[in-house]
Amino acid sequence: MEAKLVLEDGTVFVGQSFGAEQGAGGEVVFNTSMTGYQEILTDASYKGEIVTMTYPLIGNYGINEEDIESYQPHVEGFVVKEFCAQPSNWRSLDKLDNYLKENDIPGICGIDTRALTKKLRSSGVMKGIITTEQASKEELVAQAKAAPGLSDRDLVSKVTTDEVYQLDGADYRVVLVDYGAKENIIRSLKEEGCEVVVVPADASAEEILAHQPQGVMLSNGPGDPENIPYAVETVKELLGEVPIFGICLGHQVLAQALGATTYKLKFGHRGANHPVQDLETGRVYITAQNHGFAIEAESLDQAEVEITHRNLNDDTIEGIRHRDLAAFSVQYHPEASPGPEDSHYLFAEFIEMMENN
Repeated sequence: MEAKLVLEDGTVFVGQSFGAEQGAGGEVVFNTSMTGYQEILTDASYKGEIVTMTYPLIGNYGINEEDIESYQPHVEGFVVKEFCAQPSNWRSLDKLDNYLKENDIPGICGIDTRALTKKLRSSGVMKGIITTEQASKEELVAQAKAAPGLSDRDLVSKVTTDEVYQLDGADYRVVLVDYGAKENIIRSLKEEGCEVVVVPADASAEEILAHQPQGVMLSNGPGDPENIPYAVETVKELLGEVPIFGICLGHQVLAQALGATTYKLKFGHRGANHPVQDLETGRVYITAQNHGFAIEAESLDQAEVEITHRNLNDDTIEGIRHRDLAAFSVQYHPEASPGPEDSHYLFAEFIEMMENN
């Protein structure tokens, strides 16, 4: 069946439909990872987004039960160059096409994803739709313009856990504030021996501290950090009470709690090959990233907050640490799987911070 990807600026890409035979709207973004499409589909940080894979062949190793990062896929739509209908992999239990159909996610294949990516890099990410509807270009562009964006709505509330749950461990108790947490954050904490208590994004500081944690982890999540002021207020109350480690959206929330502001990037950072420099050691790490917002450097009080990491592609802030309080964060994903494991040492630093506290 013919499908179209229509952008709000009037650009139309014509391809073929796969996955669910329905329409979808959201912000169109691109990811440069060569593998990991199942982790990307199930990463709650993609809520509200139509994801384009720049790697041309997608679906070739199917779907398995081990590479799931959340309780369900969260992307609004999926865009690929070449869709593999017949996967071949010893772990494969299902086809990508079936998986998308089961979860009501439309896909489009057979379009020039390189041209689309260059468009988004030059013009910036924009709203769009995937549709099989036979309507005029004017009507479809109007639908694209009317598609929901990432700002002015709380996407975190749509992906966070509904209730508190606990995973046993031998050592330190960590409260994970779930803004859309990836399973591998929990796995990484468990590998360090932590007992993990997962709480909803709107949990108050009082509720979090009632669990008597030795540390608090602020997770990744979707959308604009300015749309979750309740999370920022909670972190303000937690500062100085317990060690804090933030990842991705958690990094932005911590920065706002420390008085900084955030802004939207032109086309974001999404992929598994982003170079980041540790400013203290000079070492460069290859990192996995997924975010569309960043910290405004001029808004940070650098007498109180140290910038610890920088992105070598565009010099954006990738890590901060409070000079006096036990609190630090990174914009990238040290837990990423699949992806580079260079930065897993940050979990060990979090453990050391809890020991010293």
